[in-house]
Amino acid sequence: MSVTEATQQGVARLVADAEQGSVLAVTRRHQPVAAVVSIRRLNELEEAAADLRDLALVLARSVTDTGERVSLDEVLAAFGHTRESLSAIPDDE
Repeated sequence: MSVTEATQQGVARLVADAEQGSVLAVTRRHQPVAAVVSIRRLNELEEAAADLRDLALVLARSVTDTGERVSLDEVLAAFGHTRESLSAIPDDE
């Protein structure tokens, strides 16, 4: 639906349709520029996106995992710290 058509339908009608489960793509010059969806559907889409990000991270880790593990102390040493040097840093820094 074009922006002009959406304007003619009115916001109240578009919202009511979205609440009933309709998904509406709004176009400008035949290009999609916005979507009208219910909050329930928006939440589902956001949860799916978060799940996909987590899945991508798991897959990337599984592909690159060499089985080698590094201790926290080794990581701290690589950055020039120890557990004691971190403890000495004030909390407000």
